[in-house]
Amino acid sequence: MRLEFAPYLLKFYQPAGTSRGVLFEKPTFLLKVYDEKDPSHYGIGEAAVFPGLSPEADGLYVNKLIELLANIAIGRPTDLSRHSSIQFGLEQAILDFSNGCQGIYYPSPFTSGNSSIEINGLIWMGDFNEMLSRITDKLKQGFKCLKLKIGAIEWQKEIDLISGIRKEYDEHQLTIRVDANGGLSPESVMDRLNELAQYHIHSIEQPIPAGNPELMAKLCRESPVPIALDEELIGKATPEERISTLDVIKPQFIILKPALCGGFSGATQWIEEAEKRGIGWWITSALESNVGLNAIAQFTAAINAQGPQGLGTGGLFTNNFETPVSLIGDNLIFDTGKPLNKTQFSNLHWNR
Repeated sequence: MRLEFAPYLLKFYQPAGTSRGVLFEKPTFLLKVYDEKDPSHYGIGEAAVFPGLSPEADGLYVNKLIELLANIAIGRPTDLSRHSSIQFGLEQAILDFSNGCQGIYYPSPFTSGNSSIEINGLIWMGDFNEMLSRITDKLKQGFKCLKLKIGAIEWQKEIDLISGIRKEYDEHQLTIRVDANGGLSPESVMDRLNELAQYHIHSIEQPIPAGNPELMAKLCRESPVPIALDEELIGKATPEERISTLDVIKPQFIILKPALCGGFSGATQWIEEAEKRGIGWWITSALESNVGLNAIAQFTAAINAQGPQGLGTGGLFTNNFETPVSLIGDNLIFDTGKPLNKTQFSNLHWNR
């Protein structure tokens, strides 16, 4: 087996506001594996590195890809335990290759066009009017679960947005999740949680910054709003680290981004340990291109994830790839009439 990798720079249609600043573009890498006897048939994957969030996103990242390329050529294993995004991409490429090189990673009723995946409508950060407009658009599209990124504007204005939604839709009609991305201060977090609870919030993702397990455990015990761990899971590469995180913090939910939590194998282990402890979970994408999103959607369907998932729609980037996954209403579907066209990858700068 051989490996090649190609860098790719995804460009946003409009600036994407996050708690880590405003994003205009995002780097990623595509991987392909093939038998050297027939390079035209290959499995495709995406090493969806996320600068500022992926611990491995440093000046040595490409060196790790080169090491992996060389080791695969000679049949030597590579330790990717601290390179989650590369593990994620390699798993995809191998799964695609094993399933016939047609962009099928996890065959299921979803990839046969017989099932779909409900997702939440993501409301990106912005000023009050921008967020209100985005909320209105998602509701018109038929989303029954919204996830609001909070922390970008004045707190009272964010409460006004949530209050306005609740005046029109109660908790039985519309599920509201919020994502603080670690943006609430330890001093104010409990007051904020008590205020949010008035609006029947389903859950809050990562209310305080990762790395403070004692306070996070206290919040999970006392918060009137269920807490979901997100960034807290990143960098926990061993079974012992994962088990300890769940046992110490005891969250109500965990949110699994395969590119950031050890690939599909890592996500599967997180799920197994969470279910042993009665902890809920759902799958989320992390600004992958449509290559990674396609694979995550197939994984999510194959493991029968319940409830609205946090998957993207592929509509953020001006230069995305075309895959069979698309959005109808608030459901992702796999269009069996639109097979993956791999010629779109032929002009990338492949490193061999």
